[in-house]
Amino acid sequence: MDSNLRTLGPKEAKTVLSFREEGRSVVRAADIIALVGSEQAGRKVTRNLVRKGWLTRLVGGRYLFLPPEYGPENLGENNAVALAAAVVEPSYVGWWAAASYHGLTTQKPTTICVATRRQYLPRTIEGNPIRFVPVVERKFFGFKVYDLYGRQATLSLPAKTVADCVDRPDLAGGPSEVARIVYGAKSNTKPAQVLDAALKMKSTALLQRLGYLVDLVDWAWPETLRSRLRSAIPKSTRTVFGRAERDDGDVGYVAAWGLLVHARVSDLLADVPKIQQAKPN
Repeated sequence: MDSNLRTLGPKEAKTVLSFREEGRSVVRAADIIALVGSEQAGRKVTRNLVRKGWLTRLVGGRYLFLPPEYGPENLGENNAVALAAAVVEPSYVGWWAAASYHGLTTQKPTTICVATRRQYLPRTIEGNPIRFVPVVERKFFGFKVYDLYGRQATLSLPAKTVADCVDRPDLAGGPSEVARIVYGAKSNTKPAQVLDAALKMKSTALLQRLGYLVDLVDWAWPETLRSRLRSAIPKSTRTVFGRAERDDGDVGYVAAWGLLVHARVSDLLADVPKIQQAKPN
């Protein structure tokens, strides 16, 4: 018999069929023990299902269930985003990983950032580094469950992804990658939805960066939306986008948004080739 096949014994089959019937994507060791009727048998079934590729261990006593649709063979590989999304509840995969999923950028992060309600230690699951980012109540919204190649994962919506990336450039590849993400949003994200998400997050720095980046990538927003954005920014507020200190050739102060841009236009647009040559350095 091919040891790589996901064959099942009677108790294992009962467990798998029960989870499949319930539509479960995340299960606990206690669920398996309850199904088979004893702790010893439950632990054995759990070990076998992990070995055969029906379960992937996430954290202590918590597993991702890989249903029959995953195929007859234990391929030993899983979708990193689905794994990250399953570790903690409630949570959502956001920032750079979500931007990549939604097609806002062609880059993929090496570390997947997951928004949570409280602090958790980072983990590496099946070789995938996962960082948990505690998010305050007013910013914990704008996500839904997506089907990722047969597995369910909760990710931020496209408009919220844009707002999150502008809010935390450090979690989205830095200023130039955030410019690329805002540029990518032009083709499939509605400006009104992006603005609504940004306003709901109640961050002046976010609003200032958003206004500047929208102008930088020539994203044509209706004047009504631009006026809403400007009116939400206190006139006396000054924030910095880019490096901590200004360098020669940096954009400097942008009066329209009250923003000090410590970066060169050419650097910010390095991954936006269609408009790179049209902007002054």
